[in-house]
Amino acid sequence: MGGCCDNDCALETLRERQSATLKMVLAINAVMFLVIVAGALYARSAALMSDSLDNLGDALTYALSLYAVALGPRRKAQVAFFKGLLILLAALVVAAQIAYKLVHPSVPVFEAMGAFSLLALAANGACLALLWRHRAEDVNMSSVWECSRNDIASNVAVFAAAGGVWATASAWPDVFVASCLLVLFLRSAWRVLSAAHAELRPAA
Repeated sequence: MGGCCDNDCALETLRERQSATLKMVLAINAVMFLVIVAGALYARSAALMSDSLDNLGDALTYALSLYAVALGPRRKAQVAFFKGLLILLAALVVAAQIAYKLVHPSVPVFEAMGAFSLLALAANGACLALLWRHRAEDVNMSSVWECSRNDIASNVAVFAAAGGVWATASAWPDVFVASCLLVLFLRSAWRVLSAAHAELRPAA
């Protein structure tokens, strides 16, 4: 009897810790989406716009993850599958951004690209630190960790793109990095969808 109580208490404590962390990273990503999308519009950068969409997708993902904290394993897997679809949608939006830049080429403002990418890197680094201890707790938090880790790679890539725009005085580094982020999003969507499908398959 006491063992069951201990297990229930431990599970409730875990859920409370997960919820507190998700609320913090949700707030950070919601604010950063507004900041980075403003920077992307000013800089006319497809790579930075992709980064802002990533923040929006993450905010939605964290909100879903917060909802899923108290759910059972099957429902968590269903929510994770939906998050994978959101990542896939973000990839399609990035592809549209790249296509637009190819049709309407313009040289981005590399100073704004660099400054906003560093700001995003600091914010996402804080999110990654907060999520570190939760990364292997369940499929719900694992998918959150996957998104946060992608953010760091995105920020570094956008900063590198800013350097490339400065060095070449052309938009091609921006388009190239946006293309790399597209591949990253597609890979992440595949991993999250595959993991969620693996969780759902035995239940089915």
